[in-house]
Amino acid sequence: VDSSLQMQIQQVFFRTTFRVMGRIAKADGHVSPAEIEAANNIMSQMGLNGDMRKQAIQYFTEGKDAHFDLSSDLSHLKDILSQQTSLAQMFLEIQLSVAYSDGELTLSERRILDRLCRDLGISAFQFEWIHSRVKAAIAGGWHSSQQGSNSRGRASKSSELATAYAVLGVKADISDAELKKEYRKLMSQHHPDKLVAKGLPAEMMKLAKEKTQEIQTAYDKIRQARKG
Repeated sequence: VDSSLQMQIQQVFFRTTFRVMGRIAKADGHVSPAEIEAANNIMSQMGLNGDMRKQAIQYFTEGKDAHFDLSSDLSHLKDILSQQTSLAQMFLEIQLSVAYSDGELTLSERRILDRLCRDLGISAFQFEWIHSRVKAAIAGGWHSSQQGSNSRGRASKSSELATAYAVLGVKADISDAELKKEYRKLMSQHHPDKLVAKGLPAEMMKLAKEKTQEIQTAYDKIRQARKG
């Protein structure tokens, strides 16, 4: 991607990420403190300060307004994502982590995500695969937004292992060779430098790094259990 196109993609991705985040947060009629905290966490993880943070908050506020038309943003993003499926994955992972910030995915949030996928040309199968992986990481307390909570200490070995398989999106009876292949594919799809080269805003690199850490942890746990 040449640098001017890369910059354009980054701007569209950044703007649409926060506007859609606002729309999902307001899906059930009000924005909960947990949703505001989740959006703030993402801004902090991205290291957004000063004008960039103000800009993100402005986009989030615009998206919360039900009368604000997201169709132009979404059609621009669709053009970008049709070429870059790994960016589509990252986009949905960010939105799902905000949607789950209050502990569950409500029906109204689910409707917005379904519409979003239709507008962006993301198949129901692809969405479900990404959704189940994000859900597993959150339920297992692996998700970056929950770091520091002690849920990890309480998880049993067997449930940690089940979470590890779910985070990789594979079944427990997968062969070692297939497991390695899936792990490498996921690592490659979430590779921060590759994503930034495709147009992920550089500020979101940290989020991609956290995803690769989740994937790495899951793979290491399974490898260890299989050796043991």
